Amino acid sequence: MQHDLIAQARTWLAEDPDPETRDELGALIEAGDTSELAARFAGTLQFGTAGLRGELGAGPMRMNRSVVIRAAAGLAAYLKAQGQAGGLVVVGYDARYKSEDFARDTAAVMTGAGLRAAVLPRPLPTPVLAYAIRHLGAVAGVDVTASHNPPRDNGYKVYLGDGSQIVPPADGEIAAAIAAVGPLADVVRPEDGWETLGEEVLGAYLARTDAVLAHGSPRTARTVHTAMHGVGTSVLTAAFERAGFPAPVLVAEQAEPDPAFPTVAFPNPEEPGAMDLAFATARRAAPDLIIANDPDADRCAVAVPDAAPEGGWRMLRGDEVGALLAAHLVERGVSGVFAESIVSSSLLGRIAEKAGLGYEETLTGFKWIARVDGLRYGYEEALGYCVDPQGVRDKDGITAALLVAELASVLKEQGRTLLDLLDDLALAHGLHATDQLSVRVEDLTVIADAMARLREQPPTALAGLAVTSAEDLSQGTEKLPPTDGLRYQLEGARVIVRPSGTEPKLKCYLEVVVPVADAAGLPAARARGAELLAGIKRDLAAAAGI
Repeated sequence: MQHDLIAQARTWLAEDPDPETRDELGALIEAGDTSELAARFAGTLQFGTAGLRGELGAGPMRMNRSVVIRAAAGLAAYLKAQGQAGGLVVVGYDARYKSEDFARDTAAVMTGAGLRAAVLPRPLPTPVLAYAIRHLGAVAGVDVTASHNPPRDNGYKVYLGDGSQIVPPADGEIAAAIAAVGPLADVVRPEDGWETLGEEVLGAYLARTDAVLAHGSPRTARTVHTAMHGVGTSVLTAAFERAGFPAPVLVAEQAEPDPAFPTVAFPNPEEPGAMDLAFATARRAAPDLIIANDPDADRCAVAVPDAAPEGGWRMLRGDEVGALLAAHLVERGVSGVFAESIVSSSLLGRIAEKAGLGYEETLTGFKWIARVDGLRYGYEEALGYCVDPQGVRDKDGITAALLVAELASVLKEQGRTLLDLLDDLALAHGLHATDQLSVRVEDLTVIADAMARLREQPPTALAGLAVTSAEDLSQGTEKLPPTDGLRYQLEGARVIVRPSGTEPKLKCYLEVVVPVADAAGLPAARARGAELLAGIKRDLAAAAGI
């Protein structure tokens, strides 16, 4: 066993084109570190919710140039098998470690395989890549990014020519093509021959961002912005300037790209402490709202002044922003379908129904949401919003920020705030309170064990609310393809449990709906909602053994 492992590692080492990972793997072989080698050679990275994603390092279970070259070769083979030989593949990348190397390798492989490749001019937000695919008539796109993952990670997100991320069966067919790639020496990788795009592709994207705003709408909201050490600052500030909003006050410590993410443990606005510098900046600048992007700027977080919490600022939940944007679009008289994933708040469906608009639920991820027929607006509770599906068929933290700023400006002119509009929605549809029980693990068997336990012994009640139905989503439903998840309906509540597709986490999505008779009843309804969510969290954790 140990001999086989060392032999496997030596074979990989002989092919590795990267001096850095060669040195790393050579040292592990030299030291005879079989436990570390076993972890790196336990299989291969698989396509998840967003393509490949994993920790940087040597070996097939890590993100490295060898893995990327194989992924690119498999994608190229798939595209050619689909009759798209000679087609254009657009490649984008963020500012993480190795992102530019992985983008260059991808362009080289595509060129060597007889496809045309075009690389974005510099590290840019993921939505710019998603836009560029359709704008340039590409047959596919690749974005090298790990979004909001820790600094040690990177990823490889694949889109097809419709501008949406891959879904079955394409993901399985691409994975099979990757597995069929032979020795790396046989993968043709010329030194040049691809195009590096100019700034005009970004200019076209920015020109498109104006389309999300109503003509002549107020543009007075003042913002603080953090890019979370990612690539969003220059694009967001340019979009705000074009639209005529006041220039955002930047969180200086986090405005420039830095792959080390020095001021945050996890560069995700949802993580504890990630917004502390933004709050501190806002206390000095006194804006109307804070807007935060994750490092590849496809997500948008919003915080608002609120006297209740210590520090005077409150992060809105993704479900709250999702409902606010929906209400704003309804007020503007849009038509089309509103869509969200099953883990997001049911409030969107109620807003759509009252407005006479279509409504669809999908599996988790914008690869599903973006494919809804007639989509006008889609969102997911994890801070993702698609507000211009004709331009970007994915979540887009730049255009979402513009739409939030427009809504805040409209309300400001009325002497009202985003919190006032949330109160209106609670009175119209009931108070929809959501929360998440999220458990990060080192050992993935913890997640598998928790799912197995819940399948074998599903809870009959949570927080005193009877479970009225328990669905195993791995069987699929009338409207949804199979996925590894569980859904419980309770009296006035809903729970969904699923393993994350992008991180080593078990995620449990909780929602309770509390009726509200009038404005005076809002505080009591909020207290009841918080009490129920806490109880569901406690009882679900016990039932799952986590």
